[in-house]
Order: sequence, then C-alpha cells, then structure tokens
Amino acid sequence: MRNLIEFFLRYSSWMLFVAYMAAGCFMLFHSNPWQHHVMLTSANAVSAVVYKGASNLTAYFHLRDINEDLQRRNSALELEVINLKQQLERTRELVYADTMTTDSALQRYSFILARVINNTTHRTHNYITIDKGSADGIRPEMGVMDQNGVVGIVNVTGPHSARVISLLNNHLRLSCKVKGHDHVGSLVWDGTDPEEAILEELPRHAVFEIGDTIVTSGFSTVFPEGVPIGTIVKGLRDHDENFFALRVRLFTDFTTLGTVRIIADSMTDEIREVERDIIDKK
Repeated sequence: MRNLIEFFLRYSSWMLFVAYMAAGCFMLFHSNPWQHHVMLTSANAVSAVVYKGASNLTAYFHLRDINEDLQRRNSALELEVINLKQQLERTRELVYADTMTTDSALQRYSFILARVINNTTHRTHNYITIDKGSADGIRPEMGVMDQNGVVGIVNVTGPHSARVISLLNNHLRLSCKVKGHDHVGSLVWDGTDPEEAILEELPRHAVFEIGDTIVTSGFSTVFPEGVPIGTIVKGLRDHDENFFALRVRLFTDFTTLGTVRIIADSMTDEIREVERDIIDKK
C-alpha cells in the first residue's frame, strides 16, 4: 500500500495533467460542432485502417481454404469438359451409326483430388508423392494432372499415399499428338530442362507449326484424349530420317506443384479384360 501511495504522489502532477487534458479535449470536441466533426472523421479513418488490416489478416489465414475450394471447382469444370468431349465424340459416332445409348455410359471419367507432399525435379528419375492412396480409390496406372496439364502416372500405392512417376522421368513415355491432327508420337524427358521434353517418333509427313499445342492421344486408359501437355518450341532431327523430333515446352510447372488430380476411368477394367482376352486367344 505504501508503494502505491508513493507512486501516486510521485506522478500526481502527470496524472493531474492527463486528467485535465482529457477533460479539456472532451469539452472541446463535444461543445464545438466543428471540432466534434473533425474528431469523428479522424476516428472513422483510424477505425477503417484498423478494420482493413484485421480483414486482410483474416483473409490471409483463409487463403488455403479458399484455394482448396477453387481447386475443387476448377477440377469439376475440367472434368465436365473431358466428359463433354467424350460425349460429343460418342454422339458423332451414334449419329453416323444411327444407334442410341444412355447418358450414364458417357460419364466415363472422374477426378480424385490430392496434395503433393514430396516432389523432385533435379534428378534423372523424378517421382512425386501424394497424400491419397488405395483407401481413396487410387491405384497404379492412373493418370495425374494439375490445372495446367499432365503431371505423371501413379505407379505405387499405399493405403493413404501413392507414388507418381513424374513426367520428368526418362523411364516414362507418353503417347501424344499435335492438337487437331491424328499423327501420334512419344513424349519423353531428356533429363536436362524441367520445363521442356522431347516428342519423338512423329511421322515425317505430320503437319505442325512452332507454337502448336501437344495433347494426349487417348490411346490408353491412363489419360483421356486431349489433355494438354505443352507447346512446340523447336523442331529437331530424329535418329530415324522417317520421323520428326520436337522440343516441347511443358505447361505444368513442376517446381510449384501443390494440388493434383488423379484421373479415374470407369472403363479401365473392361478394356484391360478385353485386351487380355485378345492376347490369350493369340
């Protein structure tokens, strides 16, 4: 108690000054309309700055949730485009053959969203680890893409994670073609630039121009036809004079991979069963 009394005695003049100052300001701002208006304007300006800062801080902490929601919406739109392309192609075939089918048969593909938890880009054989596995419906030989294009192919699965062979792995060869044309080649990474790959075995009579888009051919159950891969930046001499080799700049930035989409094909088992029967009959 003594210390408290000494404190008040020591700083009594300052406390009295502050009290007089507060009382004077109160009387000034509440007795004079102009000063009252200035006070309210200043207070509102300060409050606006504080509220804006608090709002920005809150929004920053919600960016991850917003990003995941946008990824889900974007995936749904991409999936709709893929299925509509398949539906359009099937419709063309049906019109040509004068037959009918049900809409359910046209919804062939679906997406499973996953997050990248490990990724390498500087090795000759690069792999990606994702946070979804067999318990989530992931299995080997499923195609993987992001919002820009092809990422790789699942090759090993665990219950809650899976390993993906990256497109930046020279063991992976991907069937693809120049968009708008039917000539098929094989895309492979040459182990040098993580932003580029080589399209080999493209027939010499194939038509292309620098800047043309390279897409998947659809000649497998891994990727549907038309998934973007990159653009042609340079023509190269192939080891065989009957073929072209093209340098392709990839759409996917493998150094910033975050959320990816695993492509589930509802016809995979049926197609593989048919292919096995054909092989057995040979």
